Amino acid sequence: MAPVAETRAQLRIGPIALPSPVVLAPMAGVTNVAFRTLCRELELARAGTVSGLYVCEMVTTRALVERHPATMHMVTFGPDESPRSLQLYSVDPQHTYAAAKMIVDEGLADHIDMNFGCPVPKVTRRGGGAALPYKRRLFGQIVRAAVSATENTDIPVTVKFRVGIDDEHHTFLDAGRIAAEEGAAAVALHARTAAQRYSGKANWEHIAVLKAHVTGIPVLGNGDIFEADDALAMMAATGCDGVVIGRGCLGRPWLFAELSAAFGGRPLPVAPTLGEVAEIVLRHGQLLAAHFGEDKGMRDMRKHIAWYLHGFPAGAELRRALALVKTVTELEDLLGQLDATVPFPDAAQGPRGRQGSSASVALPEGWLADPDDCTVPAGAEVMHSGG
Repeated sequence: MAPVAETRAQLRIGPIALPSPVVLAPMAGVTNVAFRTLCRELELARAGTVSGLYVCEMVTTRALVERHPATMHMVTFGPDESPRSLQLYSVDPQHTYAAAKMIVDEGLADHIDMNFGCPVPKVTRRGGGAALPYKRRLFGQIVRAAVSATENTDIPVTVKFRVGIDDEHHTFLDAGRIAAEEGAAAVALHARTAAQRYSGKANWEHIAVLKAHVTGIPVLGNGDIFEADDALAMMAATGCDGVVIGRGCLGRPWLFAELSAAFGGRPLPVAPTLGEVAEIVLRHGQLLAAHFGEDKGMRDMRKHIAWYLHGFPAGAELRRALALVKTVTELEDLLGQLDATVPFPDAAQGPRGRQGSSASVALPEGWLADPDDCTVPAGAEVMHSGG
């Protein structure tokens, strides 16, 4: 693998300088403090550094301002986690300003990312997530509210969005331009439409077009990065300033160590054996139990186990037992039954997590009638944080 030029191996988001141009995408039910801690530990252990940006799960602005207990628990950061990155979901400029001001006043985070990319029907049918950039004036007002609340601070605001609602309604060029004009420090594009959800292939060409269109701030690319080579290929093909990693790290939290090495021009760490993966799974379970308590932590761990063991020979009976694990001790005992000598399999490469198929996007009635309508969607924030 050819080394990456030093100037391309760094990323600056406002005042935040990152040694590596790599960002962990916020993922509901995944990127809590336990998972972020694990990713950082593995990057440090396997690459000798912590160099990227690790973003927490999405939280709604209204729930944050109202101090919803589950939301306040979600914005937990590790004692040595820096920079602390928090993603907000909003459809309302007033709630956005109040939430961003709360983050500033209470020192809750060092970076704010705005979510305009969620394709989940319960979000888009109320005008949120990937549906909202179609309302370009409202979109601009929300970005401006977050930026104005963080003025004269060291907290940059970034914006993440998709290509558009569907192939007939692309919004990413307007979204990138408006976000830059309203003071965003960077933008990130998931190179799929909301209609695609997570299916098919991401169209990296759109990232290149956005990079040519938005020249004053960094443009990050997201979509179909499952290996370090994918990240290098995206940056080479599009000229983007950084990469955002989502499903590629599910069951592979050591991917960030590989990315750190790749962007630093160093050899990639050797892929872990099944025994080493088992140690990582146990550590993940311990961290989840510490964050949620053992019962909820182990219930949350079950989905991760399936991702971790993807492609490995584990046996149907052991997989079933792991899918019902209830305690950390039980988890450790079951993991001890795996063959620790099995090397990392080629079958474990590629996509994990959500894929599904494309579908029409659920939208509020009359949503497409007037892109300049600034009416705040009714009821779009009446949901728990995390998407």
